[in-house]
Amino acid sequence: MDYIIEENRRKSNEAELRFKDWLDKHNIPYMYIQQDTETFSSVFKKYSSGKRPDFMILIPNFGLIFVDVKYKKLNKDFKTFTLDSDETKKYSSLQREFNLHIWYVLSNEDCDYKTWFWIPVSKILEEGTPRYVSKKSQMYFFAVPPTKFIQISEDDSLDRLFSNLFIERKK
Repeated sequence: MDYIIEENRRKSNEAELRFKDWLDKHNIPYMYIQQDTETFSSVFKKYSSGKRPDFMILIPNFGLIFVDVKYKKLNKDFKTFTLDSDETKKYSSLQREFNLHIWYVLSNEDCDYKTWFWIPVSKILEEGTPRYVSKKSQMYFFAVPPTKFIQISEDDSLDRLFSNLFIERKK
């Protein structure tokens, strides 16, 4: 069990580093948020149980987007990505309480971290298949098909994210 936890942590760290490289490549300003629970106030911990995104992306003349980078593979049987239900609800509460924009960004080594799947937390609650219980972990999760995400390739910039948001609204 310890090996699995350590391997998952390693893969999560790799995804974060690769995402950081993508941000740097495109000269996107960001702040990496330290995950140490001692760096946040007890009040913040009350709202989010200490859970927080990995990055704060600063967008000139707009504001900021918080991003939680995830190492996720597509479930081969159901053709969906799974996202933790409890975590998503905490992010949703944090988003509403403080008027924030919080997104998940997923990738993995199968796509060599050259494709990033972006989705706002609020859309997970709207579009995710109702909660399921994992047979392995017994945890609740949302199952979301890749078509609900905005895909951004290694060579794309944030322009693609914003242009897709407007295109999606026209549908």
